[in-house]
Amino acid sequence: MNRIITLLLLLVLSWQSHANAADTDAGVSPNEQLATLIAKLPKTKLRSMASVIDEIAAVKNPQTKFVLQSMLDGDLYYIKSNRTIVQAIKNDSKLYQLTDVMTNESLDPVKKSVISKIRTNNSLRSKLRSLLARIDLTDPNKAVRLQAVQQLLSSPNKGSVGIIEELVEAEQANEVKQVMTTILALDKLKSGDHSEKMQALTLLESTLEPVANNVISNLLASLPEKERTAEQQELAAALNDVLGTIESKRSFYSVVENVFFGLSLGSVLLLAAIGLAITFGVMGVINMAHGELIMLGAYTTYVIQLAFPELIEYSLLIALPAAFIVSGSVGILIERGVIRFLKGRPLETLLATFGISLILQQLVRTVFSPLNRQVISPEWMSGSWQINPIFSLTFNRLYIILFAIVVFVSLVMILKKSSLGLHVRAVSQNRDMARALSIKSDWVDAITFGLGSGIAGIAGVVLSQLTNVGPNLGQAYIIDSFLVVVFGGVGNLWGTLVAAMTLGLTNKFLEPITGSVLASIIVLVGLVLFIQKRPKGLFPQKGRAAD
Repeated sequence: MNRIITLLLLLVLSWQSHANAADTDAGVSPNEQLATLIAKLPKTKLRSMASVIDEIAAVKNPQTKFVLQSMLDGDLYYIKSNRTIVQAIKNDSKLYQLTDVMTNESLDPVKKSVISKIRTNNSLRSKLRSLLARIDLTDPNKAVRLQAVQQLLSSPNKGSVGIIEELVEAEQANEVKQVMTTILALDKLKSGDHSEKMQALTLLESTLEPVANNVISNLLASLPEKERTAEQQELAAALNDVLGTIESKRSFYSVVENVFFGLSLGSVLLLAAIGLAITFGVMGVINMAHGELIMLGAYTTYVIQLAFPELIEYSLLIALPAAFIVSGSVGILIERGVIRFLKGRPLETLLATFGISLILQQLVRTVFSPLNRQVISPEWMSGSWQINPIFSLTFNRLYIILFAIVVFVSLVMILKKSSLGLHVRAVSQNRDMARALSIKSDWVDAITFGLGSGIAGIAGVVLSQLTNVGPNLGQAYIIDSFLVVVFGGVGNLWGTLVAAMTLGLTNKFLEPITGSVLASIIVLVGLVLFIQKRPKGLFPQKGRAAD
């Protein structure tokens, strides 16, 4: 009986000591745990280092990854005098720049003799890679996990494959899980038996990862061309089928990419030409200074970013109305100061606007110098939307397409629904009759020219996101703008839209085959032949205005 009581007392005491230890561990913060563990590194022998590294990796602390990565890179040291663990990187002065691994605090540079390296070997480095992979693959942030599996996809190892096998079923993000499945399938394709390879090919049939395409191609090339076994013949046939399926998908997305870039080029042409279509259609004026009005809009964006560097994220939103006002005001000045005195004389108008274009170019060279200026893209216009591994949409071109649609719809609504639009249509169709109905045609001409010039300024804001801003910016688009207007039909906005998109798509589909220069020549020759057949464009004006 006494023995039983004694045994029970020992069990109670043992349980209590374990509970106290657990309470003590629970009261230790992750920072304290990590600091305690890394303090062991200087005095731990190399053969015992693996267990310490495992304990460090188990600590849920943001600095854990930094410690392990520094150790993997060979940059983890300790200061001999006080055993402080630091990251040490050699600088240009042959001193070592120190960073405290617990606080990320920069310490004074020291000589090599002051510090000593935490030693590693190949076995430990392999273990560190696996532990770092596990930390990233279990990170709560989906973007971190996705980046980790994409890195493993390009350079997998047995340790990482084993970790992915453990985590793939629990992964919630479909995008991450798909890459994990691809890694496992590629591993089976490289080292599995015949049935596993056939099963892996079934999974890889839907992937567009370039790495998968390379692995499948290499495996097919490694098979003997003659005297294949039945299994090898079956495998070769399956490999060819999967490669064909992948290639057809790649071709499809290549076409989609060309369409996207063609629409973005068409949107730029639309913005550059739509203002010209209004002035040309209403007033019959060939404005050779239209390109310089585009240039002024681009320089307005540059000036705003220069004046308000702290508002880069909002600079384009500020530049759009500012560029419209600047270019529109210059357009009204040109119309009031020059063009209204040359009505009915198209040759003199053309020469006068050409002279104005030269004046504006020289003015810009005098104020800003002849050098190109770079406009910074805001954060929200940078980067791309990754649809799949081989196809992405760049945000700047996507926003340009959407913006061009908004400008076009707004302009159509103004011309169709407002009194200004009614007066513009009346003057463009029959100027004398409009005057007889008390419409001030001179006022309409000035406002119309200002509106077209303002839209040209907006086009300059858009172009500043695609190319450098310089005095010759407008000259690169003036010819294309006239081609769009003539091809679509003078004064017809819908014709301008169709013509701009057609020219943009045609250019982008020809460029991969012929090159950019020859593609432009082919488009130009095609337009000349088309205009010979239909001199009034795709959508000619009807009624008296057509005469």
